[in-house]
Amino acid sequence: MGFFSGRVTCARYRVNGPSPGMFGSEHLERLQGHAIGKQRVATSDGVEVGWTAGDHILDTRFDLAKNVVDDVLHFCLRVDAQKVPADLLRAYTQVELQALAAGNPSGLPSARQKREARETARQRLEQEAGDGRYLKRKAFPLLWDARSNELLVGTTAVTALDRLHTLFKGTFGQGFEPLGAGRQAYLLAEPRRQTRGVEDAAPSAFVPGVSPSELSWLPDEASRDFLGNEYLLWLWYLLDSESEALPLGDGSEATVLLARTLILECPRGQTGKESISSEGPTRLPEARRAIQSGKLPRRVGLTVVRHDHQYELTLQAETLAVSGARLPAPEAGADRARLDERVGQLRHLLETLDLMYDAFGRCRASDAWPKELAKIQKWLQREERSRLSAIG
Repeated sequence: MGFFSGRVTCARYRVNGPSPGMFGSEHLERLQGHAIGKQRVATSDGVEVGWTAGDHILDTRFDLAKNVVDDVLHFCLRVDAQKVPADLLRAYTQVELQALAAGNPSGLPSARQKREARETARQRLEQEAGDGRYLKRKAFPLLWDARSNELLVGTTAVTALDRLHTLFKGTFGQGFEPLGAGRQAYLLAEPRRQTRGVEDAAPSAFVPGVSPSELSWLPDEASRDFLGNEYLLWLWYLLDSESEALPLGDGSEATVLLARTLILECPRGQTGKESISSEGPTRLPEARRAIQSGKLPRRVGLTVVRHDHQYELTLQAETLAVSGARLPAPEAGADRARLDERVGQLRHLLETLDLMYDAFGRCRASDAWPKELAKIQKWLQREERSRLSAIG
């Protein structure tokens, strides 16, 4: 059932308006009323969307015991789309053309015959599609947490998110907004009264004379999502030069390792991406050279331990989306208790990631950032000097 088994992949969204408080039969009735197949969605691309209950892709049987666990509502978005094979359409068209042109003196089809052949082939495929043979069904798990009023979405595909937004608002009368790096930084800064530091933030010059004032993957000048890229570089610097133990705002600490994967990109969009897969990707020379040339991290693998709970995941910088998160195996024996424990683990993981990001935000939005930035610049220069000395 989506978030309740296996590895977790999700993007985070804040639902607009008040929290639902507690989920009940009213929410399930709304889902049932917009279940897949209940309301045909007439779209120009012939795609139908609706909710499923999560047990499997055809499950539309919503139930409190199944879909509501510890103040969270679990369900799925299903997207049905006709994927007619293009090569079959061409083949049918060619067959029709050959039949129509057989009686032509030249043996070649006329323009009218070509149009007629295409239309006949298209109609033939539409008739075949009526039995569902070309229908592609895809389900995306969703988790709506009443405590945080967050919606966790098990995909980052733009087309699926657009359809989800429309259906969610039509079902519950509420929209939602992405909790990307900029928005999350602002929300975390509010209790500290540091929102001005987020609003006034501009991309930092980690490599003076090289780091640009704009990032090619963020065309919106108002976006502060570049803070996610800076966070990953700051975390890299901190773990490399100080300690693997990161003190957190609640008095706990997280032991963090950068592991398995690292994707860096030139913020000018000129020298492309660099993807590194290794148990310790940040220790490799090519990773060092990439950040020394001004590239920034866009995705990194993390191993995080907090409160004796270990998580492995990949974190995307600008969206803070999580992919492939491995949670500890539940210890509870009963099925319901295991589901409750899984919800607790998800909440603990997201809380840990927020506290880690907040540790960066406290510094980034304060007067201490220029001093911290200078340390990172020296760290990068020191690495470059070490590399040159090794070559010499």
